[in-house]
Amino acid sequence: MEYRLLGRSGFKVPVLTFGTGTFGGKGDFFKAWGDTDAKGAARLVDICLDAGLTMFDSADVYSAGAAEEVLGAAIKGRRDKVLISTKYTFRHGEGPNDAGSSRYAITRATEAALKRLGTDHIDLVQLHGFDAQTPPEEMLETFDALIRTGKIGYIGVSNWSGWHLMRALAVSERYGFPRFVAHQAYYSLIGRDYESELMPLGLDQGVGAVVWSPLGWGRLTGKIRRGAPLPADSRLQSSLVVGGGPQVEDDYLYKVVDALDAVAEETGKTVPQVALNWLLSRPTVATLVIGARNEEQLKANLGAVGWKLTPQQVAKLDAASARPLAYPYWHQAQFPERNPFPV
Repeated sequence: MEYRLLGRSGFKVPVLTFGTGTFGGKGDFFKAWGDTDAKGAARLVDICLDAGLTMFDSADVYSAGAAEEVLGAAIKGRRDKVLISTKYTFRHGEGPNDAGSSRYAITRATEAALKRLGTDHIDLVQLHGFDAQTPPEEMLETFDALIRTGKIGYIGVSNWSGWHLMRALAVSERYGFPRFVAHQAYYSLIGRDYESELMPLGLDQGVGAVVWSPLGWGRLTGKIRRGAPLPADSRLQSSLVVGGGPQVEDDYLYKVVDALDAVAEETGKTVPQVALNWLLSRPTVATLVIGARNEEQLKANLGAVGWKLTPQQVAKLDAASARPLAYPYWHQAQFPERNPFPV
């Protein structure tokens, strides 16, 4: 398993991270993702560790905290062998302060996560969404205190816009607070918006991408084909999920899948393995969060590492998945001499 530095830090993470959204199965929304219990989770952790995958990502809203509890039980007795990342910001209770990134919310969310995970420290904490009502000074000062006590190692964000993240990084520089070194962002062959603003920011400021849904919300599993119905076990079948995920036009999706099929045949790999490997060739990408409901899915995803696409194969996938750029990025792209960042 390859390890990469997480942004501009000395912290190394495996290029694949196991996402625990399938743990717990509490509530209709997350039950549609999966309902792995502690015993099943322990077996998946075994497989991950055998492959060198040591990082596990969760969130306080995954199955109302049950995912963290299941993960904690699965790693009991081997905390020193794993890296834990988790997230919080979204509403997790009925109180007026049970959401957001205030000092109150961050402090209590950290303590609750530590308890559920059965640990005394979390290696990486990411703010799950942007909170426009809390000043970045308050967020970062709170994280500074938690890092100094050893409860948190590194910090990141998730689903932030570029100017929100840049503003926070400027606050860190001004006051000497810890910097966000990770951005858990949506990025896939059929979702390349990350490249326009967030990737150049990550390159310039040293923020590593922790990629969520690298298979495009389940569309790049190799099971979705032109003219064929959705597989019965696809998360896209759920009415709870369809409206909340990134939307993709059928013609565009099939064009990308056709290119993936061609490269998969050339390499002897599967469609999802090729899609994941393409992401690992992209600038700023530190790790991909992969999920699995069972051992078979996990072992298949682990096959995405240990090999590389050729430049010609990358170019084929780039061309098939290219989208018209939004302004001002289409204008900037016309002047590569003055704009060295990928757009």
